[in-house]
Amino acid sequence: QVQLVESGGGLVQPGGSVKLTCTVSQLNLDNYGVGWFRQGPGKEPEAVSCISSRRDGNVHHVDSVKGRFTVSRDKSSNAVYLQMDSLKCEDTGLYICAVRPPFYGSSCPKNLNDYLGWGQGTQVTVSA
Repeated sequence: QVQLVESGGGLVQPGGSVKLTCTVSQLNLDNYGVGWFRQGPGKEPEAVSCISSRRDGNVHHVDSVKGRFTVSRDKSSNAVYLQMDSLKCEDTGLYICAVRPPFYGSSCPKNLNDYLGWGQGTQVTVSA
């Protein structure tokens, strides 16, 4: 059974940066895509960034984070990262990574239930 663990969250001031890590076990990430979801208080998870398989290399971001978030993968550690810069208060939320077969198209697959599995999430709070 695939296992995902997110780390790197915390409290950060507006304009600051944080890097999240999604470590995956029981599955070779080279052949899969990963989505990063953000869940605000009382809201459904929203797909903000995603990266497809290593071969496809497709990367997408939702408009609200374009130019500020970067997603990348590390083969040696079987992990995917989400670099978040120029953070805003509205970026606050529980960040969840999820894995699925390679995806195609012009945006991130939006439904978390279409993924094979996901982690417990890591909290990012942007506040002065």
